[in-house]
Amino acid sequence: MSHRLYDMSFCSVYSALVAKAERKGQTRSDVDQVTAWLTGYSPAEIADLNDTDLTYGDFFRKAPNYNPSRNNITGKICGVQIEALEDPLMQEIRRLDKLVDWIAKGETPQQVFDKYES
Repeated sequence: MSHRLYDMSFCSVYSALVAKAERKGQTRSDVDQVTAWLTGYSPAEIADLNDTDLTYGDFFRKAPNYNPSRNNITGKICGVQIEALEDPLMQEIRRLDKLVDWIAKGETPQQVFDKYES
């Protein structure tokens, strides 16, 4: 299944996630840390990818090393249970949304990691 979000530029979608966190007084670094934890990209790689034409879908498809604890990320995002999503790519995208939501609510990256690590 293809979703319009998959074809959007990584830079535009990621910038929106960062803006969401920054509106709540958090930082790009916080978002980079939870993204790195989830996907295995380093914060430097994430910054470099902002200057490419990579799609948001390809960002997740090419993730170097998904964190095995990511499967512990459950709950609703956009009114849909993450674990009920049939599309594995959309599950990964919504997991990052959930992590950024925690950051936007004022939690530190370490507090977020502590929630999900086995």
